[in-house]
Amino acid sequence: AMLIKEYHILLPMSLEEYQVAQLYMIQKKSREESSGEGSGVEILANRPYSDGPGGSGQYTHKIYHVGSHIPSWFRALLPKAALQVEEESWNAYPYTRTRYTCPFVEKFSIEIETYYRPDAGQQTNVFNLNTIDIVRDPISPGEYKPEEDPKLYHSAKTGRGPLGDDWLEVSAGGPLMCAYKLCKFRYWGMQSKIEQFIHDVMLRAHRQAWCWQDEWTDLTMEDIRQLEEETARMLAQKMRRGLCEGDDEVELQRLLGHTGATGGAG
Repeated sequence: AMLIKEYHILLPMSLEEYQVAQLYMIQKKSREESSGEGSGVEILANRPYSDGPGGSGQYTHKIYHVGSHIPSWFRALLPKAALQVEEESWNAYPYTRTRYTCPFVEKFSIEIETYYRPDAGQQTNVFNLNTIDIVRDPISPGEYKPEEDPKLYHSAKTGRGPLGDDWLEVSAGGPLMCAYKLCKFRYWGMQSKIEQFIHDVMLRAHRQAWCWQDEWTDLTMEDIRQLEEETARMLAQKMRRGLCEGDDEVELQRLLGHTGATGGAG
């Protein structure tokens, strides 16, 4: 069976800012999620393409050794050998396509197509609309961090935030963008739980993209590509011999210092 959902995710920032925010968030999460038993991210490819989905863009191919980073009910459904997920992504911003498959589970796949638009999410949707609100939607207690709460976060560099429940009305006239995501999920059961899992992953990622803005607001796309390359090398090193999280955090701060403030978010 195929489950199809459309999500609208709004953020009070420009499309240009979000391009940097998204890529920064992805590489940082890759690092953070490469800790814990059985966890890690292998980056098999990260290269430009000229004739593919959306025209020209950046292709990435990753293997997530998901270990402790999936819900226990989901992990219980899978044989131990299946605790890895392949991700292929075609990023032709402001269009992206991402596909997730599990090599050992034939009927499992998730495909997500996204169009990013500079609007308030009012474009007509064809499928069941689900709006993800980064401020008002509840996040599970186990995942909650005050520093990643848009209701509490204030950006020292941009002066934005905290965001109240009326943030969308308050943002009218300022930068605003919407991610229109069409999610096709082939599943073998547990539909409602898997739907909620996808919603929670998207919600947390976009809260982080907003609340980490002081880390990415001064980065250029060149800075991001350099950071991605360094992150890929460090992840490969970690997968080979394992680094303790303390050393890793020191190294992350060193990298961020190297790639800092060289211009606008462009």
